[in-house]
Amino acid sequence: MSKRPPLPPFTKETAIQKIRLAEDAWNSGDPEKVSLAYTIDSTWQNRVAFPKGRREIQSFLTEKWSREHQYRLIKELWAFTDNRISVRFAYEWQGNDGAWFRSFGNENWEFDANGLMQTRFASINDLPIAESARKFLWPQGARPIGHPGLSDLGL
Repeated sequence: MSKRPPLPPFTKETAIQKIRLAEDAWNSGDPEKVSLAYTIDSTWQNRVAFPKGRREIQSFLTEKWSREHQYRLIKELWAFTDNRISVRFAYEWQGNDGAWFRSFGNENWEFDANGLMQTRFASINDLPIAESARKFLWPQGARPIGHPGLSDLGL
């Protein structure tokens, strides 16, 4: 079985590191890369979808990113314990019709001893925004080091 450091039990520093690794993976837009952070039988609750296992997670993300273009995400630590991390997040995306959105939410994560996420609960709300209201303007991919986080942006 592969390990995905940092491993639990988490400290504040390792929880922040784990969150940034997840953010960078999601900003890659690569469903296979993202799915490797989860256990083979990982369970999700994401809005009204309940994917189970890496294959369903990959399918879910493939479909998601076929309708959410120009995806850019920022995650921020909310709380942590030994093997759990809670984050708040926001991401901006453009729909197939050209409309822009900022989606806000929170996630609760639980990890196995190898640092793979075994459970993910996500609650998400979408806010239509004008293109001029966008705040996540870096080139597609990982958020640049030094780019403001959610609290710095007043989100």
